[in-house]
Amino acid sequence: MVDILNLALPYFGLIFVGFACGKAKSLPESGLAWMNFFLLYVSLPALLFAIMSKTPFSELNNPPFLVATTLSTIAAFTLALVVGKVLGGLTLREATLAGLSGGYGNIGYMGPGLALAVLGPKASAPTALIFCCDSIFLFTIVPLLIELSDRDHPSIVHAFGVVLKQIVLNPLIMSACFGAAVAALHIELPVALDRTITFLQNAAAPTALFVLGVTVALRPFDRVPWEVPGVIAVKLLVHPLAAFGLMLAFGPFAPPWAATAILMASLPPALNVFVIARQNDAWIESASVAVLLGTFASVVTLTSVMWLLQTGRLAFP
Repeated sequence: MVDILNLALPYFGLIFVGFACGKAKSLPESGLAWMNFFLLYVSLPALLFAIMSKTPFSELNNPPFLVATTLSTIAAFTLALVVGKVLGGLTLREATLAGLSGGYGNIGYMGPGLALAVLGPKASAPTALIFCCDSIFLFTIVPLLIELSDRDHPSIVHAFGVVLKQIVLNPLIMSACFGAAVAALHIELPVALDRTITFLQNAAAPTALFVLGVTVALRPFDRVPWEVPGVIAVKLLVHPLAAFGLMLAFGPFAPPWAATAILMASLPPALNVFVIARQNDAWIESASVAVLLGTFASVVTLTSVMWLLQTGRLAFP
């Protein structure tokens, strides 16, 4: 257990450092704008591109695994959306963001580092696939539902056109597709470009975790909305259980692959949930509370899952 804590606590430690700095220093929240831009449009795409491009394309061709992991995310997203509607009485726009909080874990900032640290190099291919497929699904369904809830659109066709444009231009999806193409065509990147991408991808996790801590520290925390505990329970408990069941149903898979699916499903709600909520001017305070409480709760749930996986107490046939 000490080894597991040594792996997990630096990640949570960076979040707590950011949180402490946000509480101690009176700097405007607008100062995070360029850091958020760097993460979403530069560093995280570099990380996703590097993972995809350096994974043999033959390992990426695993349809049963893709279906199983994506179905677990769909199940968590749908259940969290329903929880938002029933417990919180949210609108479709707000409930969509609650669903995102229940289905979208910190797969970019925490996922790759933790998966490789706990499970080794064999976790790189499943991590890349989960990262790519979850991003494609969530960054498709969320803009679609939000656009359909916007009555300013002249027609449904227009709403679909707006969503399609957002999907095509999404930096995460674009970087994943470019990375897969590089892997498929066996393109060797110039040394200087490869080193630049490495610098950028290495900056993703520490910057994002620090920003996450600062962001939640700057948000007001007056109350916990009714739906937030339910959404957090979906993300930290239901999502990994769904992933576990689907690994058994669609398997057998190689143990590192199945273990990676469980670990990635156990991650807390991503910072991007709050960023997207603020972009759409809906469910903003609740999103910040969900990210904060979900991150704190995952200190127990995520480290427990890591311990079960590394000690072999959670094994797959």
